[in-house]
Amino acid sequence: MIGAIMSILLAASLRSTADLGTTEGQCRRGEAGPALLVDVIGLKDRRGLLKLELYPANDADFLQDDNVLVSAGKVFRRVEIAVPQAGMVEMCIRAPASGTYALSLLHDRDGNHRFGLSIDGIAFGGNPKLGWSKPKAAAASVRVGSTPSRIRIVLNYRRGLMSFGPTED
Repeated sequence: MIGAIMSILLAASLRSTADLGTTEGQCRRGEAGPALLVDVIGLKDRRGLLKLELYPANDADFLQDDNVLVSAGKVFRRVEIAVPQAGMVEMCIRAPASGTYALSLLHDRDGNHRFGLSIDGIAFGGNPKLGWSKPKAAAASVRVGSTPSRIRIVLNYRRGLMSFGPTED
């Protein structure tokens, strides 16, 4: 269990290139190609940043360093926004083609561009139940069609010493 926690923290702390994948991931008004419209559910508060990332749907590449993926010619897309102060939160991320992709969402509450185990929220496509290790790519994957598809992602935050889960309404 400790090893799994360390691997998540190590992966989250690797220095990525902040704008890598953002041009490719950014949706454009009226665009009709493959994309995900993500309804973000369960924000703990309205501060910080939201970072949505699209990965290949396999365990070797899921949550891999963005520089490594792009250098190898693999799929990586990112969209980052400031948390809106009110209303429903929707994010849009483009995919290179129809298919199945793994998806992660970080609520970076302190805006430091890294996952903080004790304060930040995390979610994945498919909304898997979270433990102390990253989910398998299959559990975090979603299907992207040839036109924008809408999905819901529920954020999870650390609750107590041993668990993660959605905020309690």
